[in-house]
Amino acid sequence: MDCNNSSTSSIPHPTTTTTTTSTAAEPVQSWWESVSKARSRILSLSSILPSLPSSSSSSSSFSLSSLADSDRPALSFLSSPDAYSLLSSSLSSPSSGSGSDPLCQWLYETYLSSDPNLRLLLRSLGFEAVLLAIYSSEVKSRAGKPVTVQIPHLSHPSLYHTPRNKLHKSQPQAPSVGVLSGPLEAQIAVKSTKRPVIVGVALDCYFKHISQMPAWSKVELCRFAGAWAGQDCACQDKFNEYDDADYFLEERNMMMSSSESEENLGITESKGVRIPLPWEILQPLLRIIGHCLLGPFNTQDAKDAASAAVRRLYARASHDLVPRAILATRSLIHLDKRTREAARAAAANTSSNANTPAKAKKHEILLVSK
Repeated sequence: MDCNNSSTSSIPHPTTTTTTTSTAAEPVQSWWESVSKARSRILSLSSILPSLPSSSSSSSSFSLSSLADSDRPALSFLSSPDAYSLLSSSLSSPSSGSGSDPLCQWLYETYLSSDPNLRLLLRSLGFEAVLLAIYSSEVKSRAGKPVTVQIPHLSHPSLYHTPRNKLHKSQPQAPSVGVLSGPLEAQIAVKSTKRPVIVGVALDCYFKHISQMPAWSKVELCRFAGAWAGQDCACQDKFNEYDDADYFLEERNMMMSSSESEENLGITESKGVRIPLPWEILQPLLRIIGHCLLGPFNTQDAKDAASAAVRRLYARASHDLVPRAILATRSLIHLDKRTREAARAAAANTSSNANTPAKAKKHEILLVSK
């Protein structure tokens, strides 16, 4: 009887086994469904864009179907400069953006998919159909509420300061509220009057996911920002007319030296033309450039492209006489200078320490008591 009981108890319950197996299979099934959907989207794009243009400098052996064959197709697509070049050249064609454009339809449908890496790719492109899809998604998520930030009152102590005058308990000061972005209205098209708001929302979404964006995408965006600001702004030659002439002359020299590498960075008029830069576009754009300048894990190419772009935006803001844009861009230039100076000083100290010979150690004298 005991043997029967022991043998019976050693057999796992069939319900438990089925539940455990199904639970373990769910993540695998979910992963495979995600991979299958991403492959399907990429293969459908390859049927729309079968090959690279003949004028492209990318490898002639590249094909979108090769990205679909990888284990992580969406991530491979996001990290591929060749795929980006292919899409960019197709979006720049004269027939792009028409109502019957299959690429436009593909971009819109792909953004509505659930794959986060494919959505990141579309956020980095900035096509009008994608911009409208991003904007509509933000309208839904914000639910008609503005994006605000609380600004604490300076009479309250913080980690960074001690107030000069102590606050009386009978006079409480509530923190003020700053509005970063007002309530959004639903749009069915990218109208000229609403374009700054729609583009600004798309740039803000890009900034929210900037830590996941590939380096080439950040470099490209900084190149476009420099082109949007315009080249050869007349106010660049008037920097020495200000009171702090030494600072502006130094900045002018830095801009001249940085312009030598602008061809390598690709900041040319072919990337775009001088466009209006209202605060709705400039604010999120400067946040992106600030990350590219000061982010600890950014490549040197991204930092250099952001450095050149912010100096052009500073010249543009000085020319247009926009106080808050001047303050923001000049602050970023200051931070960029200090960061580069600190890096040079650290490199110099490391080099000097490596070249300095170590002093010979004196022989130790041991005192022995008798």
